[in-house]
Amino acid sequence: VGRRRGDATRLGFAMLLLTMRWPGRALEAGEVPPAPVLAYVAQQLDIAPEAFAAYAHRDQTRREHLVEIRRSHGFRIFDRDAFREVVAFSIPIAQTIIHPGQMAGVIVDELRRRQILLPSSSILEAVLRRARQQAEQLTYEVLTNGLLPDTLQGLDDLLARRSGQATTWLSWLRNAPQSPAARNILRLIERLAYVRALGLDRARADMIPALTFDRLADEGSRITPQHLGELNALRRHATLAATGIRLEESLTDAALTMFDKLLGSMARRAENRTRDKALKTVRELQGHLRTLTGSCRLLIDARTKGVDFLAQIEALDWQRFAVAVEQAEVLGRPETVDRTAELIERHRTVKLFAGAFLNTFEFRGAGAVQGLLSALAIIAELYQTGKRRLPDRVPLRFVPSAWRPFVLRDGIVDRAAYELCALSQLRERLRAGDIWVAGSRQFRDFDSYLIPPATFAALHEKGPLPLAIETDFERHIEERRTRLDTAIEQVTILARQGELPQVRLDENGLIISPLKAATPPATEIARRAAYDRLPRVKITDLLLEVDAWTGFSECFIHRRSGREADDRNALLTVILADGINLGLTRMAETCRGASLRQLAHLHDWHISEAAYGEALGRLIDAHRAMPLAALWGDGTTSSSDGQQFHAGGRGAAIGDINARSGNEPGVAFYTHVSDRYDPFASRVIAATAGEAPYVLDGLLYHQTGLTIEEHYTDTGGASDHVFGLMPFFGYRFAPRLRDIRERRLHLLPGQESGQLLTGMTAEPIALGHVAAHWDELLRFATSIRTGTVTASAMLRRLSAYPRQNGLALALRELGRLERSIFMLDWLRDIDLRRRTQAGLNKGEARNALARALFFNQLGELRDRRFENQTYRASGLNLLVAAIILWNTRYLEMALADIATPDEIARHIAPLGWEHISLTGDYSWNVEDRPDPDALRPLRAVSSLLAA
Repeated sequence: VGRRRGDATRLGFAMLLLTMRWPGRALEAGEVPPAPVLAYVAQQLDIAPEAFAAYAHRDQTRREHLVEIRRSHGFRIFDRDAFREVVAFSIPIAQTIIHPGQMAGVIVDELRRRQILLPSSSILEAVLRRARQQAEQLTYEVLTNGLLPDTLQGLDDLLARRSGQATTWLSWLRNAPQSPAARNILRLIERLAYVRALGLDRARADMIPALTFDRLADEGSRITPQHLGELNALRRHATLAATGIRLEESLTDAALTMFDKLLGSMARRAENRTRDKALKTVRELQGHLRTLTGSCRLLIDARTKGVDFLAQIEALDWQRFAVAVEQAEVLGRPETVDRTAELIERHRTVKLFAGAFLNTFEFRGAGAVQGLLSALAIIAELYQTGKRRLPDRVPLRFVPSAWRPFVLRDGIVDRAAYELCALSQLRERLRAGDIWVAGSRQFRDFDSYLIPPATFAALHEKGPLPLAIETDFERHIEERRTRLDTAIEQVTILARQGELPQVRLDENGLIISPLKAATPPATEIARRAAYDRLPRVKITDLLLEVDAWTGFSECFIHRRSGREADDRNALLTVILADGINLGLTRMAETCRGASLRQLAHLHDWHISEAAYGEALGRLIDAHRAMPLAALWGDGTTSSSDGQQFHAGGRGAAIGDINARSGNEPGVAFYTHVSDRYDPFASRVIAATAGEAPYVLDGLLYHQTGLTIEEHYTDTGGASDHVFGLMPFFGYRFAPRLRDIRERRLHLLPGQESGQLLTGMTAEPIALGHVAAHWDELLRFATSIRTGTVTASAMLRRLSAYPRQNGLALALRELGRLERSIFMLDWLRDIDLRRRTQAGLNKGEARNALARALFFNQLGELRDRRFENQTYRASGLNLLVAAIILWNTRYLEMALADIATPDEIARHIAPLGWEHISLTGDYSWNVEDRPDPDALRPLRAVSSLLAA
């Protein structure tokens, strides 16, 4: 630059060099750089910015300088060779990225790295089109290469109508039964046999990137058979091949899951019938029991008084006494009080599907379950050959002690009891993961979920693992020992001085007093005054306004093309239908300008869990940047809790019954809420599922900018496994334990609890066992941290082991250590108790808003597919987040208008909905929406004295 003559030339040359480096293109003739950039460069050269005007008119000089800079700095123009290079680079990217903007960003970055000058936007679009076309062509060829003509014909036959039916074979396969019943297991097996007959090798799915295969299989599940038939042969066969492979996998999982649910429901019904039968038997036998007890009383009195026993016995009514003893024996029989007998009586239900079920799947397992696998093979052979009797020698080591009296009757193995025992044990082992099924995605080998040992060893050797704890076992335990010693000492001193805050700990036991309310009395008055000022708004207008602020609807791109929806209002209608549980059919009836066909198409091709997660992230990131939100918390703490929703209609058939929530089937929405009221994660779990395995999922896999450090749950979300895993990821776990007085402290070997805490102390930590499995624990946690497997999937399996395996025991011991430290912190830190209470209260308040929004169809879930239930949960959570954002923005204005001090404002939650119209016709009045940088006027406070 310094060698150029004249200010205009030096400044022009500098600007050319600058723009070729970044953004990576040449200045066009007559183009003027942005004024701030031009002024900054001119200041460095001590030249007036106006000098550039003279250079801009010299196009010949500009061309000469461009050639010189290209030669001296190695820049290349975008020619045909560059086009081919970039397309070749972009093909593998196009297989995994569908959003055009994201893909264009990757290509531009690569062009800059290669010092190729950026082409025009039209040429860049041509690169994108060519790369995507070639990527799709490559995918189709890989999936169909080597398929036999019979297989290709079988794929085409999927689009033909079934004989005598109005539906195609593909539609029949897609619409598999959901409710757990013996006949439905057979129907799933029938579909699975049809798919297997196509002869598709599951290994073909591994030949292309997983994201590409998932997307292609997803397309095959959504495109109608008619439209599939109109595709060119290569694309049609590839799509159907991916669909077939995924169908085989999903039907396998569906059959195994239905088997699990069916046996579970049979066990629950058997338990209920046994309880009812026992109560009825007791009522019927009361007279006989009185006879028996009266007779026994005579004998006891005789012994007490020293009277002759024989004389007293002679006075008995022997006939009545014999009947009473006989009836008492009936009451004492195992089948009267044990549900196992009642379950065995339902063997005829199991007989309907057991043979087909056991002969359809290939069960595998390690050495510990070989006896069970042998038993299953024997039972499968009995059904296959039609034999009635079991062989003389069958495996019995797998039979639990509770089953043995029913399986072995007078030394003879009862077939019905043996079969039911084996199937019950199979259910438990499938849940635990020590029996797995070939071709299943959900019931795989436990070790296959984790990072391969060789990969983990390389990661460990190369550098620090992506974990938040000290990975050296000795140093980690020493740090925990120090913390535990300090906590024991402080709790003991404070307890003896009577200074534990709202806690009494002495020789008589532990008493923790309830926390007193810390909300200022003036809060309720200020809350009403603020909400009275908020504008009244329809839910549709609220969504339009929030979308104008955040653009969250842009996240719902087309599953195949990556393009945004053409009709933004129709897309918002679909989201609203999910959020308020109205459904597409009824929404089409109440929303002007949207047909059911249009809404269904948008829901099929634009709604996804990934889109809901990204949209939620936009809302929460916008909300946590607001000044008022900072008053509620710093965004580093959160809570989680489950909310039960009953299942009705077709959804009732697949819902589970949780006795604590009534006798109606249903599901739970498990939601994480930050201290700023942001509902940053939500998922559907079975009503009968424990909440603890899902606590970490929301913390690890949300798509927001929140950085959580401390997390709260109630007792249902706490387990020793969760306590043990939390520190690996840098979270402090602080559950509100309802039974903390019954919980026990577990110290490290050699630690003393002191006389005051002796009554709260149980067996020490099995430190040697933890040390022996430390590397397995690190591999386990690293697999979860890197996303190889979800925390909930692994915790469910660890907790399901009937006999805890080594890894589960090691994690439990580590969790006991962490729980002991927490319990001592809970006693001495009243602020920790207050934070936990406040966090859980925020989650409960959020649930109240969610319940008010999810009012349609009696608040019941009536979807029979888990995917649609998940969309309802995500749509509801997105709607809650939108209302929280809208309320917060207007509350800021209202609270400032009524001059509410911060110490009062921090207690006013953005969860009110009285000012929001949730019912009526759902119309989208874009013209009435304020500008993105403007707000609606606040309502004036009406006076009761006004004329």
